[in-house]
Amino acid sequence: MLNQYGPIVIFAVIAAAFPVALLWLAKFVRPSFKPTPEKVMPYECGITPESDARGRYTVRFYVIAILFVIFDVETVYLYPWAVQYQALGLFGLVEMLVFLGILIIGYIWLWKRGALEWI
Repeated sequence: MLNQYGPIVIFAVIAAAFPVALLWLAKFVRPSFKPTPEKVMPYECGITPESDARGRYTVRFYVIAILFVIFDVETVYLYPWAVQYQALGLFGLVEMLVFLGILIIGYIWLWKRGALEWI
């Protein structure tokens, strides 16, 4: 059994040790960082910052971002369908219409619930 899994174990050990060894080596090669108040201050066009650089975002921003990613990823499925349209024939057309119908129903539901309103 060791003959079968031996190379895999050796590869896993090397794969785990390699990044650790490189990070350890880089610790000795890189220049040391000595933070000063000027170096750690956020840079805003040469002007002293007036407030904290970390602003808060509303939950609505994240909801719209997630919805964008969901609908954007779903449209990626249209590309292979368009490439294979001739081979899929009527069955592929019906399947894509069902797929797009589900997406449109979801989009309308989100619109009615007000999830796409920014303010």
